[in-house]
Amino acid sequence: MKKFTLDRIEGARAVLECENGECVSLDITSLPQNIKEGDVLVFEEGSYFLDKLETERRKEKIKNMMSALFE
Repeated sequence: MKKFTLDRIEGARAVLECENGECVSLDITSLPQNIKEGDVLVFEEGSYFLDKLETERRKEKIKNMMSALFE
């Protein structure tokens, strides 16, 4: 199982960043619908799945870091 973060969408292509820092560009139709930048995707059994729990965990971590910076 590999985890990726959706870095950006460029037209019909999505750029995903792997945990090791490498980026891959895929056709957006090969990914779950309604994904957005920052979402965490898991690749297993030949398909990509949205990892909602990990996405929320990372967003909360970033929110806490930003709060600590500006307090």
